[in-house]
Amino acid sequence: MKTNRRDFLRITSLSAAGLVLAGTAAHRVLASEDYRGRMKRHKTATYCEVCFWKCAGWVYTDDQGEVWKVTGNELDPMCRGRLCPRGTGGVGMYHDPDRLKTPLIRKTENGKQVFREASWEEALSVIAAKMKVIRDESGPESIALFNHGSGGKHFTTLLNAFGSENATAPSYAQCRGPREVGFELTFGKALDSPEPIDIENARCLVLIGSHIGENMHNSHIQEMSTLIDKKAVIITVDPRLSTAAAHSTHWLPIKPATDIALLLAWMNVFITEGLYNRKYVEKYCTGFTELTGYIQDKTPEWASAITGLSAEQIRSTAFVMSSCAPATLIHPGRHVTWYGDDTQRTRCIAILTALMGAYGTKGGYYIPQNLGLPTFPHPPFPKPSWTWKDLITERFTFAGSSVSNTFVDISHPDNRSDKKIRGWLVVGTNLIQTIPDQKRTLEAIDNLDLLVVVDTMPSEITGYADVVLPECTYIERSDHPRITPGKNPTIALRMAATEPKYLTKPASWIVRKLGIKLGLQDFFQYEEFEEVVKYQLENARISYYDLMRKGVHTVEMPEENCYIKEDQDYIFGTPSGKIELYSAQLKESGFDPLPVYTPHPEPEVGFYRLSYGRAPMHTFSRTSNNPNLAALMSSNDLWINPVIAENHGIADGQEIWLRNQDGIVSDFPIRVRLTERMNKDSVYMVHGFGLTDKRLSKAYGKGISDTQLITRVMTDPIMGGTGMRGNFVTFILTNPAREGKQ
Repeated sequence: MKTNRRDFLRITSLSAAGLVLAGTAAHRVLASEDYRGRMKRHKTATYCEVCFWKCAGWVYTDDQGEVWKVTGNELDPMCRGRLCPRGTGGVGMYHDPDRLKTPLIRKTENGKQVFREASWEEALSVIAAKMKVIRDESGPESIALFNHGSGGKHFTTLLNAFGSENATAPSYAQCRGPREVGFELTFGKALDSPEPIDIENARCLVLIGSHIGENMHNSHIQEMSTLIDKKAVIITVDPRLSTAAAHSTHWLPIKPATDIALLLAWMNVFITEGLYNRKYVEKYCTGFTELTGYIQDKTPEWASAITGLSAEQIRSTAFVMSSCAPATLIHPGRHVTWYGDDTQRTRCIAILTALMGAYGTKGGYYIPQNLGLPTFPHPPFPKPSWTWKDLITERFTFAGSSVSNTFVDISHPDNRSDKKIRGWLVVGTNLIQTIPDQKRTLEAIDNLDLLVVVDTMPSEITGYADVVLPECTYIERSDHPRITPGKNPTIALRMAATEPKYLTKPASWIVRKLGIKLGLQDFFQYEEFEEVVKYQLENARISYYDLMRKGVHTVEMPEENCYIKEDQDYIFGTPSGKIELYSAQLKESGFDPLPVYTPHPEPEVGFYRLSYGRAPMHTFSRTSNNPNLAALMSSNDLWINPVIAENHGIADGQEIWLRNQDGIVSDFPIRVRLTERMNKDSVYMVHGFGLTDKRLSKAYGKGISDTQLITRVMTDPIMGGTGMRGNFVTFILTNPAREGKQ
């Protein structure tokens, strides 16, 4: 058996040097009356880092600098003063005793690999020395960055200054990329975040595989709740009776992997019944003639045989959507990497949106307004000799951002090109749980000369690092202001509410110190990061001190700019300047110019499609060890239809293991939840559990990791997204460890 160069190491020790208590932050915005007669309380402006919504809020601390609560900022349209469970529970990140506390360096001791504690000076010196060797031997481009969250922005600056543009965020290829490309091909503009969807003005909201209420996008949840109160029409397409489906006017329990057939049939009804917005289509769209001919045989009866929905359900919901148009919003989803044809499925949503005249229209998709802040002065970044684009342009023609799984390929030992990645900087993302095909990811990691992990918590990826750097939580640091586009764009301030606990440091401090050791000090001409923030705001004529008091600055812009005016000669960002129902770009690149339904593999007898999703109190594996949030949900359950359970002799509450189609057996068991809210050919679990690092005292071994069982990946040929819903599992009722995992 091959011995890995880099063994997985558990982080288990902490010296007394790491037990440094939090001090008092320099920045205080408000001091109030005595709290409980013992101490004064202070509040500091921040924005949340528990998910990408980044709601603005206030951190409350006592006179000793201890954090005791986080609340929403009422001036922020992303939360309107109300945080979700994850936001209010974010204080648990700060108090979590399992946090990373001190830099760690991998070493070999008596023939065994272990971590030893190190000073920041030593850890950064080791990293800088290795980065210089890789640069001198293979060029700076051989260092890559995997990032998620605010810390990644700081490290992107470092990477660019070093001479590499090989940075990637897994959220593109593993989550939202297909919808960005699908909308850009159709309307000439990607969606970005937050999605510019006008839920509050919609008369009909269509959710197709979008679990609002479980994927806690704060302001969208609040807007959907208002729709429910207003008795607006909500149509949910989902094999599972999700939280959203339970509150819907129409629930369409579709057969998994057949969504494109339903969407094409809706197009058929809109066109053949004359329900489409003729004036809008004639003025703004191209390719309608080709689309009309193409969908003639895509009838509700045709789709019924594929989707398991009745033709009447398909036809009647199309009429409902039409009756509310153009204020009918088909939600684009967020995690849309399903079956490998995901860009084309999103194209279906975009085409239907155009047929209803719901793009650039109140109650549909609005056109967001944005603003920018000046860049803190620094020299021009050196131009790299190659980037990730040089290796994948022909493979994924329309990839609009870096594709994380291709970074694994470039780092893998089977990469025979002269362009190789030899070092990874991994910031705020647990790649072992994030990128599918764990085996290939681990093979790439074992081939690296340097792996640096920067995070607040130990995880599977920290176990493979050469150097682990403990980042402080968002509560303990200042960062770039949050700039959020929207009907009225906003700027939110994040300031350190207290000194970093233990020996943790903010990403801005880490990057500057490492940059100096790399000889890049000209790119970091400041002592404290607040200097950068003040420069940006003051040069945008925004008062730093006023923003300290308010937390959020809103730039009022004319709302009419968010909508296409009637008879306006609006020019879209496509090659034709129009909405492209028929995509000549796809045709020229060898792809179908109109979306095609293709049947997907079905499970063998005794196997069931593995479906996964989110819970409102967790953000994937990032929060499963959070003491506040783990108290709300400590493990995931496996949803099974009672009919399936009876066939296999499974009882409600029983613990079972899973085996996938490739023979991979889950490391841990999962508790069964019998429910008729699940269809009979699938099972469902929440993502982010089944973690294997014993240092995570509240999350270790709790439930099953769906990522471990996702070994079949269906890659989107248009942009490289990793379709992960084509995996199937069966049940093991007794502990497989006792039977050799048979």
